[in-house]
Amino acid sequence: MGGKELDCTIELPPESGLDTSPERGNRNNRPVVILLGWGGCRDKHLAKYSTIYHQKGCIVVRYTAPWKMMFFTESFGIRSLRTLARKLLQLLFDYKIAKKPLLFHVFSNGGVMLYRYMLELIHTHRQFSSLKVVGTVFDSAPGRRNVVGSMRALAAVLASTNVLLKYCILLAFAILVVVLRILLYPMTRFFHESHYDALLKEPSRWPELYLYSRSDRIIQASDIEHMIEARRQHNVSVKAVDFSDSAHVSHLRAYPSYYISLCTSFMHDCVGCS
Repeated sequence: MGGKELDCTIELPPESGLDTSPERGNRNNRPVVILLGWGGCRDKHLAKYSTIYHQKGCIVVRYTAPWKMMFFTESFGIRSLRTLARKLLQLLFDYKIAKKPLLFHVFSNGGVMLYRYMLELIHTHRQFSSLKVVGTVFDSAPGRRNVVGSMRALAAVLASTNVLLKYCILLAFAILVVVLRILLYPMTRFFHESHYDALLKEPSRWPELYLYSRSDRIIQASDIEHMIEARRQHNVSVKAVDFSDSAHVSHLRAYPSYYISLCTSFMHDCVGCS
């Protein structure tokens, strides 16, 4: 099913094969799961994660913001992703599923950018404040501004692009990063708080699950571990798993059974305590 005014996918639960065991609660208790993809992620990639929740009888919303917005407009301090965040939340009301529990599954910093704006709207917008968020899963996120990691992420997005065009875009991005994040940072930091810093002091208190790896070459494990500690200091219930040797957003591929069990157990715990 397509999302209204957005290039997103909404999957309704299957009619059969639902997990109906009593300890898992009834169908109405199962959350709506919003998957927010990483930069350059295709829907077929997110669909593999969608299956985890879809088979448990959940409604799943899959969306990845355009990579040009992630890497360029956000770097300029243009909050264009906030409009997309509003449209995603509005979908829950359009499809009359806004009263169900809501679980986020966020991938890399690309997903974090959208997630940050969605949280702002939930906390400040009267309509969205009625949404009942029960938990968030972070996969390979969040990370601080990291020039090398950002360049690697953009290079991965452009892997199938013409070589000359690819290096022109990478050069333009590198210049942008140097100018905005290094030379102009003392001036820009006062009116454009980083997504990482915004999440450090985020007022939400629902449980969080961090899935990361020390082998990640795009997001530093130390950034995620610093976030974990900060959230715990804010009395947030945090679970974290370091996969040690899996690559960026590749934990499901490396450890499918373990990854699936972590996500489903976390979901059931969140709904049970919501």
